[in-house]
Amino acid sequence: MTEHSRMSRPFAWGRRWWPLALLGLAPLLVWWWPRRAPGAAVAEAQSHRLSGAAGVASVPARREKLPGAPFDSTRLRGVSWVGGDSITAADLAPLRRAHVTWIAQMPFGWQAGAAAPEVRVREERRPGHGGYWGEGDAGLFCTAQLARRYGIRTLLKPHVWVRGTWPGAINMATPAEWDQWFASYTSFLLRYARLAEAAQMDGLCIGTELLHATEPRHEKAWRALIRQVRRVYHGPLTYAANWSGEYQQIRFWDALDYVGIQAYFPLSTAENPPLDSLLRGWQPHLRALAAWQKKVKKPVVFTEIGYKTTADAAAKPWEWPAPTAAFAAPDEATQARCYEAMFRACWDLPWLKGLFIWKWYPGLAPDGPARRHADFTPQHKPAEAVLARWYGP
Repeated sequence: MTEHSRMSRPFAWGRRWWPLALLGLAPLLVWWWPRRAPGAAVAEAQSHRLSGAAGVASVPARREKLPGAPFDSTRLRGVSWVGGDSITAADLAPLRRAHVTWIAQMPFGWQAGAAAPEVRVREERRPGHGGYWGEGDAGLFCTAQLARRYGIRTLLKPHVWVRGTWPGAINMATPAEWDQWFASYTSFLLRYARLAEAAQMDGLCIGTELLHATEPRHEKAWRALIRQVRRVYHGPLTYAANWSGEYQQIRFWDALDYVGIQAYFPLSTAENPPLDSLLRGWQPHLRALAAWQKKVKKPVVFTEIGYKTTADAAAKPWEWPAPTAAFAAPDEATQARCYEAMFRACWDLPWLKGLFIWKWYPGLAPDGPARRHADFTPQHKPAEAVLARWYGP
Protein backbone atom coordinates (compact mmCIF):
# COMPACT_ATOMS: atom_id res chain seq x y z
CA MET A 1 0.00 0.00 0.00
CA THR A 2 1.41 3.39 -0.96
CA GLU A 3 0.45 6.71 0.59
CA HIS A 4 -0.29 8.52 -2.63
CA SER A 5 -2.65 5.75 -3.73
CA ARG A 6 -5.19 6.35 -0.98
CA MET A 7 -7.73 9.16 -1.18
CA SER A 8 -7.84 11.57 1.72
CA ARG A 9 -11.02 12.97 3.14
CA PRO A 10 -11.52 16.73 2.68
CA PHE A 11 -10.65 18.94 5.63
CA ALA A 12 -13.57 20.77 7.21
CA TRP A 13 -12.25 24.31 7.36
CA GLY A 14 -13.05 26.38 10.44
CA ARG A 15 -14.24 29.96 10.45
CA ARG A 16 -11.22 31.29 12.27
CA TRP A 17 -7.89 32.11 10.63
CA TRP A 18 -5.59 30.19 12.96
CA PRO A 19 -6.13 26.73 11.40
CA LEU A 20 -4.67 28.18 8.21
CA ALA A 21 -1.53 29.13 10.06
CA LEU A 22 -1.27 25.67 11.55
CA LEU A 23 -1.66 24.06 8.17
CA GLY A 24 1.01 26.33 6.80
CA LEU A 25 3.36 24.91 9.39
CA ALA A 26 2.19 21.34 8.87
CA PRO A 27 5.13 20.29 6.69
CA LEU A 28 7.44 21.19 9.58
CA LEU A 29 5.29 20.14 12.53
CA VAL A 30 3.78 16.95 11.18
CA TRP A 31 5.36 15.62 8.03
CA TRP A 32 8.97 15.86 9.16
CA TRP A 33 10.23 12.66 10.70
CA PRO A 34 13.67 12.92 12.35
CA ARG A 35 15.96 10.13 11.22
CA ARG A 36 19.24 9.13 12.75
CA ALA A 37 22.31 10.16 10.82
CA PRO A 38 24.00 7.15 9.29
CA GLY A 39 27.32 7.41 11.15
CA ALA A 40 28.22 4.87 13.80
CA ALA A 41 24.84 3.12 13.75
CA VAL A 42 25.20 2.28 10.07
CA ALA A 43 28.77 1.17 10.57
CA GLU A 44 27.63 -1.17 13.34
CA ALA A 45 24.92 -2.59 11.11
CA GLN A 46 27.24 -3.05 8.16
CA SER A 47 29.62 -5.03 10.35
CA HIS A 48 26.90 -7.72 10.51
CA ARG A 49 26.33 -7.87 6.76
CA LEU A 50 28.39 -10.84 5.78
CA SER A 51 27.75 -12.88 8.92
CA GLY A 52 25.61 -15.53 8.52
CA ALA A 53 -4.58 -1.09 27.07
CA ALA A 54 -5.97 1.49 28.69
CA GLY A 55 -9.31 2.73 27.32
CA VAL A 56 -10.13 -0.54 25.55
CA ALA A 57 -12.67 -1.98 27.94
CA SER A 58 -14.24 -4.24 25.31
CA VAL A 59 -10.92 -5.98 24.57
CA PRO A 60 -10.15 -8.80 27.00
CA ALA A 61 -6.84 -8.87 28.82
CA ARG A 62 -6.10 -12.44 27.79
CA ARG A 63 -6.13 -14.24 24.48
CA GLU A 64 -8.97 -16.67 23.89
CA LYS A 65 -7.73 -19.58 21.77
CA LEU A 66 -9.98 -21.93 19.89
CA PRO A 67 -10.44 -25.22 21.72
CA GLY A 68 -7.53 -27.51 21.00
CA ALA A 69 -5.67 -24.98 18.84
CA PRO A 70 -1.93 -25.50 19.47
CA PHE A 71 0.78 -22.88 19.18
CA ASP A 72 2.02 -23.01 15.58
CA SER A 73 5.62 -21.83 15.42
CA THR A 74 5.61 -21.96 11.61
CA ARG A 75 2.92 -19.30 11.26
CA LEU A 76 4.23 -16.02 9.85
CA ARG A 77 4.03 -13.38 12.58
CA GLY A 78 5.01 -10.41 10.49
CA VAL A 79 5.19 -6.65 10.22
CA SER A 80 5.87 -4.39 7.23
CA TRP A 81 9.24 -2.84 8.00
CA VAL A 82 9.94 0.74 6.91
CA GLY A 83 13.50 1.15 5.64
CA GLY A 84 15.41 3.95 7.35
CA ASP A 85 18.91 5.38 7.42
CA SER A 86 20.40 2.66 9.62
CA ILE A 87 19.66 -0.58 11.43
CA THR A 88 20.84 -1.71 14.86
CA ALA A 89 19.95 -4.45 17.30
CA ALA A 90 18.04 -1.86 19.35
CA ASP A 91 15.62 -1.40 16.41
CA LEU A 92 14.81 -5.10 16.47
CA ALA A 93 14.30 -5.41 20.22
CA PRO A 94 10.64 -4.19 20.16
CA LEU A 95 9.87 -6.79 17.47
CA ARG A 96 11.24 -9.57 19.65
CA ARG A 97 9.21 -8.36 22.63
CA ALA A 98 6.10 -8.47 20.44
CA HIS A 99 6.96 -12.03 19.25
CA VAL A 100 7.37 -10.89 15.64
CA THR A 101 9.13 -13.56 13.57
CA TRP A 102 9.03 -12.02 10.07
CA ILE A 103 9.56 -8.62 8.51
CA ALA A 104 8.60 -7.56 4.98
CA GLN A 105 11.20 -5.27 3.40
CA MET A 106 9.89 -3.09 0.59
CA PRO A 107 12.21 -1.61 -2.02
CA PHE A 108 10.67 0.47 -4.78
CA GLY A 109 10.70 0.61 -8.52
CA TRP A 110 9.58 3.89 -10.08
CA GLN A 111 7.14 4.34 -12.95
CA ALA A 112 6.58 7.74 -14.55
CA GLY A 113 2.86 7.18 -15.03
CA ALA A 114 0.20 4.48 -15.17
CA ALA A 115 0.66 4.10 -18.95
CA ALA A 116 4.48 4.33 -18.97
CA PRO A 117 5.88 0.91 -20.00
CA GLU A 118 9.07 1.12 -17.95
CA VAL A 119 9.94 0.41 -14.30
CA ARG A 120 13.15 2.07 -13.16
CA VAL A 121 15.38 1.33 -10.19
CA ARG A 122 17.63 3.73 -8.33
CA GLU A 123 20.76 1.71 -7.81
CA GLU A 124 21.64 3.13 -4.39
CA ARG A 125 19.73 5.20 -1.88
CA ARG A 126 21.62 7.58 0.37
CA PRO A 127 20.08 9.81 3.01
CA GLY A 128 19.34 13.20 1.49
CA HIS A 129 19.79 11.89 -2.05
CA GLY A 130 16.33 10.69 -3.07
CA GLY A 131 15.74 7.76 -0.75
CA TYR A 132 16.61 5.91 2.41
CA TRP A 133 19.56 3.60 2.88
CA GLY A 134 17.24 0.86 4.13
CA GLU A 135 15.54 0.66 0.71
CA GLY A 136 18.82 0.23 -1.19
CA ASP A 137 20.68 -3.01 -1.76
CA ALA A 138 23.12 -2.57 1.13
CA GLY A 139 20.36 -1.66 3.56
CA LEU A 140 18.11 -4.53 2.51
CA PHE A 141 20.97 -7.01 2.74
CA CYS A 142 22.19 -5.73 6.08
CA THR A 143 18.71 -5.60 7.64
CA ALA A 144 17.97 -9.19 6.60
CA GLN A 145 21.29 -10.43 7.97
CA LEU A 146 20.93 -8.64 11.30
CA ALA A 147 17.29 -9.73 11.66
CA ARG A 148 18.31 -13.36 11.10
CA ARG A 149 20.76 -13.09 13.98
CA TYR A 150 17.79 -12.40 16.23
CA GLY A 151 15.54 -15.11 14.84
CA ILE A 152 13.54 -12.88 12.49
CA ARG A 153 13.01 -13.95 8.88
CA THR A 154 12.62 -11.67 5.85
CA LEU A 155 10.09 -11.47 3.02
CA LEU A 156 11.41 -9.25 0.23
CA LYS A 157 8.40 -7.44 -1.23
CA PRO A 158 9.29 -5.03 -4.06
CA HIS A 159 6.67 -2.36 -4.81
CA VAL A 160 6.15 -0.14 -7.85
CA TRP A 161 5.68 3.54 -7.06
CA VAL A 162 3.58 5.15 -9.81
CA ARG A 163 3.60 8.90 -10.14
CA GLY A 164 0.18 10.31 -9.27
CA THR A 165 -1.70 7.06 -8.64
CA TRP A 166 -1.48 3.51 -7.25
CA PRO A 167 -0.09 0.34 -8.89
CA GLY A 168 -3.58 -0.96 -9.61
CA ALA A 169 -3.97 1.82 -12.18
CA ILE A 170 -1.06 0.57 -14.33
CA ASN A 171 -2.51 -0.21 -17.73
CA MET A 172 -1.02 -0.22 -21.20
CA ALA A 173 -2.81 0.86 -24.38
CA THR A 174 -1.55 -1.87 -26.73
CA PRO A 175 -0.24 -5.46 -26.55
CA ALA A 176 3.16 -4.20 -27.69
CA GLU A 177 3.30 -1.79 -24.75
CA TRP A 178 2.32 -4.60 -22.38
CA ASP A 179 5.20 -6.69 -23.77
CA GLN A 180 7.54 -3.77 -23.13
CA TRP A 181 6.19 -3.31 -19.60
CA PHE A 182 6.54 -6.98 -18.71
CA ALA A 183 10.10 -7.03 -20.05
CA SER A 184 10.96 -4.04 -17.89
CA TYR A 185 9.14 -5.41 -14.84
CA THR A 186 10.83 -8.80 -15.21
CA SER A 187 14.23 -7.12 -15.24
CA PHE A 188 13.24 -5.14 -12.13
CA LEU A 189 12.05 -8.22 -10.27
CA LEU A 190 14.99 -10.44 -11.25
CA ARG A 191 17.29 -7.82 -9.78
CA TYR A 192 15.62 -8.29 -6.39
CA ALA A 193 15.36 -12.06 -6.81
CA ARG A 194 19.15 -12.19 -7.09
CA LEU A 195 19.48 -9.98 -4.03
CA ALA A 196 17.08 -12.21 -2.07
CA GLU A 197 19.14 -15.26 -3.02
CA ALA A 198 22.46 -13.61 -2.11
CA ALA A 199 21.12 -12.48 1.25
CA GLN A 200 19.40 -15.83 1.85
CA MET A 201 16.07 -14.10 2.40
CA ASP A 202 13.26 -16.40 3.40
CA GLY A 203 10.59 -15.40 0.90
CA LEU A 204 10.01 -13.24 -2.18
CA CYS A 205 6.84 -11.48 -3.27
CA ILE A 206 6.77 -11.11 -7.06
CA GLY A 207 4.30 -8.21 -7.23
CA THR A 208 1.86 -6.06 -5.28
CA GLU A 209 -1.62 -4.93 -6.36
CA LEU A 210 -0.91 -4.83 -10.11
CA LEU A 211 -4.60 -5.15 -10.86
CA HIS A 212 -4.62 -4.81 -14.67
CA ALA A 213 -1.33 -6.62 -15.13
CA THR A 214 -2.73 -9.75 -13.45
CA GLU A 215 -5.82 -10.00 -15.64
CA PRO A 216 -6.21 -13.50 -17.16
CA ARG A 217 -4.94 -12.35 -20.57
CA HIS A 218 -1.49 -11.87 -18.98
CA GLU A 219 -1.21 -15.33 -17.41
CA LYS A 220 1.46 -16.47 -19.87
CA ALA A 221 3.67 -13.47 -19.08
CA TRP A 222 3.49 -14.15 -15.34
CA ARG A 223 4.31 -17.82 -15.75
CA ALA A 224 7.35 -16.91 -17.82
CA LEU A 225 8.42 -14.40 -15.14
CA ILE A 226 7.99 -17.01 -12.38
CA ARG A 227 10.13 -19.53 -14.27
CA GLN A 228 12.92 -16.97 -14.58
CA VAL A 229 12.68 -16.02 -10.93
CA ARG A 230 12.92 -19.64 -9.78
CA ARG A 231 16.16 -20.03 -11.72
CA VAL A 232 17.87 -17.41 -9.56
CA TYR A 233 15.95 -17.53 -6.25
CA HIS A 234 15.26 -20.81 -4.50
CA GLY A 235 12.95 -19.79 -1.66
CA PRO A 236 9.15 -19.63 -1.51
CA LEU A 237 7.23 -17.19 -3.71
CA THR A 238 3.99 -15.28 -3.33
CA TYR A 239 2.11 -12.43 -4.97
CA ALA A 240 0.25 -9.71 -2.96
CA ALA A 241 -3.20 -9.36 -4.54
CA ASN A 242 -5.69 -6.63 -3.73
CA TRP A 243 -8.56 -7.82 -1.52
CA SER A 244 -11.26 -6.44 -3.82
CA GLY A 245 -11.49 -8.84 -6.73
CA GLU A 246 -7.87 -9.20 -7.84
CA TYR A 247 -7.06 -12.39 -5.98
CA GLN A 248 -9.97 -14.20 -7.66
CA GLN A 249 -8.92 -13.22 -11.19
CA ILE A 250 -5.32 -14.50 -10.99
CA ARG A 251 -4.66 -17.70 -12.94
CA PHE A 252 -1.08 -18.44 -11.88
CA TRP A 253 -1.51 -19.23 -8.16
CA ASP A 254 -0.56 -22.86 -8.82
CA ALA A 255 2.95 -21.69 -9.84
CA LEU A 256 3.49 -19.97 -6.45
CA ASP A 257 3.88 -21.28 -2.91
CA TYR A 258 1.47 -18.96 -1.11
CA VAL A 259 -1.53 -16.85 -1.98
CA GLY A 260 -0.87 -13.29 -0.79
CA ILE A 261 -3.78 -10.95 -0.06
CA GLN A 262 -3.69 -7.28 0.88
CA ALA A 263 -6.43 -7.79 3.46
CA TYR A 264 -7.98 -4.33 3.86
CA PHE A 265 -11.51 -5.71 4.07
CA PRO A 266 -14.16 -3.19 5.23
CA LEU A 267 -15.75 -4.33 8.49
CA SER A 268 -18.15 -1.61 9.64
CA THR A 269 -19.35 1.79 8.41
CA ALA A 270 -19.90 2.98 11.98
CA GLU A 271 -17.49 5.04 14.02
CA ASN A 272 -16.17 3.36 17.18
CA PRO A 273 -17.76 0.01 16.25
CA PRO A 274 -18.03 -2.55 19.07
CA LEU A 275 -16.13 -5.81 18.94
CA ASP A 276 -19.13 -7.97 18.08
CA SER A 277 -19.92 -5.75 15.09
CA LEU A 278 -16.35 -6.07 13.83
CA LEU A 279 -16.47 -9.84 14.20
CA ARG A 280 -19.70 -9.96 12.19
CA GLY A 281 -18.06 -7.77 9.57
CA TRP A 282 -15.37 -10.39 9.00
CA GLN A 283 -17.76 -13.26 8.33
CA PRO A 284 -18.79 -12.66 4.68
CA HIS A 285 -15.17 -12.05 3.68
CA LEU A 286 -13.95 -15.19 5.41
CA ARG A 287 -16.72 -17.35 3.97
CA ALA A 288 -15.80 -16.20 0.46
CA LEU A 289 -12.09 -16.71 1.11
CA ALA A 290 -12.55 -20.18 2.57
CA ALA A 291 -14.66 -21.36 -0.38
CA TRP A 292 -12.20 -19.91 -2.88
CA GLN A 293 -9.15 -21.32 -1.06
CA LYS A 294 -10.56 -24.84 -1.38
CA LYS A 295 -10.34 -24.41 -5.14
CA VAL A 296 -6.78 -23.09 -5.34
CA LYS A 297 -5.48 -25.39 -2.56
CA LYS A 298 -2.74 -22.98 -1.49
CA PRO A 299 -2.09 -21.54 1.98
CA VAL A 300 -2.99 -17.87 2.33
CA VAL A 301 -0.86 -15.09 3.81
CA PHE A 302 -2.24 -11.63 4.50
CA THR A 303 0.71 -9.77 2.98
CA GLU A 304 -0.66 -6.51 4.43
CA ILE A 305 -3.33 -5.81 7.02
CA GLY A 306 -3.74 -2.89 9.38
CA TYR A 307 -5.93 -0.16 10.80
CA LYS A 308 -5.53 3.55 11.39
CA THR A 309 -5.80 5.24 14.79
CA THR A 310 -9.14 6.81 13.89
CA ALA A 311 -12.77 6.28 14.85
CA ASP A 312 -13.63 5.13 11.31
CA ALA A 313 -10.68 2.73 11.01
CA ALA A 314 -12.91 -0.22 10.09
CA ALA A 315 -14.83 1.53 7.31
CA LYS A 316 -12.15 1.91 4.64
CA PRO A 317 -8.97 0.35 6.06
CA TRP A 318 -7.10 0.88 2.78
CA GLU A 319 -7.27 4.67 3.00
CA TRP A 320 -4.48 6.70 4.52
CA PRO A 321 -5.54 9.29 7.10
CA ALA A 322 -5.76 12.87 5.90
CA PRO A 323 -2.68 15.02 6.63
CA THR A 324 -4.75 16.94 9.17
CA ALA A 325 -5.50 13.75 11.16
CA ALA A 326 -2.39 14.41 13.23
CA PHE A 327 -4.17 17.42 14.74
CA ALA A 328 -7.18 15.33 15.83
CA ALA A 329 -7.44 13.21 18.96
CA PRO A 330 -6.39 9.65 18.08
CA ASP A 331 -8.80 6.78 18.64
CA GLU A 332 -6.50 4.06 19.90
CA ALA A 333 -9.38 2.05 21.36
CA THR A 334 -11.01 1.51 17.96
CA GLN A 335 -7.68 0.49 16.43
CA ALA A 336 -7.14 -2.02 19.24
CA ARG A 337 -10.63 -3.50 18.80
CA CYS A 338 -9.96 -3.89 15.07
CA TYR A 339 -6.81 -5.83 15.92
CA GLU A 340 -8.65 -8.00 18.42
CA ALA A 341 -11.39 -8.76 15.90
CA MET A 342 -8.84 -9.56 13.22
CA PHE A 343 -7.01 -12.09 15.39
CA ARG A 344 -10.16 -13.65 16.84
CA ALA A 345 -11.74 -14.07 13.42
CA CYS A 346 -8.68 -15.12 11.43
CA TRP A 347 -5.67 -16.28 13.39
CA ASP A 348 -6.59 -19.92 13.95
CA LEU A 349 -8.04 -20.55 10.51
CA PRO A 350 -6.30 -23.65 9.10
CA TRP A 351 -5.74 -22.14 5.66
CA LEU A 352 -4.19 -18.89 6.93
CA LYS A 353 -0.41 -19.22 7.15
CA GLY A 354 0.23 -15.79 8.70
CA LEU A 355 0.06 -12.06 8.23
CA PHE A 356 2.09 -8.86 8.01
CA ILE A 357 0.91 -5.84 9.98
CA TRP A 358 1.04 -2.51 8.12
CA LYS A 359 3.31 -0.98 9.33
CA TRP A 360 6.36 -0.64 11.61
CA TYR A 361 8.76 2.31 11.91
CA PRO A 362 12.13 1.31 13.40
CA GLY A 363 13.17 3.64 16.18
CA LEU A 364 9.80 5.36 16.53
CA ALA A 365 9.66 6.91 20.01
CA PRO A 366 6.51 7.15 22.17
CA ASP A 367 6.65 10.94 21.79
CA GLY A 368 7.64 10.81 18.12
CA PRO A 369 6.08 12.80 15.26
CA ALA A 370 2.29 13.03 15.31
CA ARG A 371 2.01 12.00 11.69
CA ARG A 372 3.49 8.57 12.40
CA HIS A 373 1.30 7.98 15.43
CA ALA A 374 -1.81 9.02 13.47
CA ASP A 375 -1.35 6.40 10.78
CA PHE A 376 -1.39 2.60 10.75
CA THR A 377 1.42 1.69 13.10
CA PRO A 378 0.44 -0.11 16.35
CA GLN A 379 3.63 1.06 18.05
CA HIS A 380 3.21 2.52 21.56
CA LYS A 381 -0.56 1.98 21.41
CA PRO A 382 -2.93 -0.61 22.91
CA ALA A 383 -2.95 -2.36 19.52
CA GLU A 384 0.70 -3.31 20.05
CA ALA A 385 -0.25 -5.19 23.22
CA VAL A 386 -3.02 -7.01 21.33
CA LEU A 387 -0.53 -7.92 18.60
CA ALA A 388 2.03 -9.23 21.11
CA ARG A 389 -0.58 -11.29 22.97
CA TRP A 390 -1.74 -13.08 19.84
CA TYR A 391 1.69 -13.47 18.28
CA GLY A 392 3.05 -14.94 21.50
CA PRO A 393 2.95 -18.59 22.60
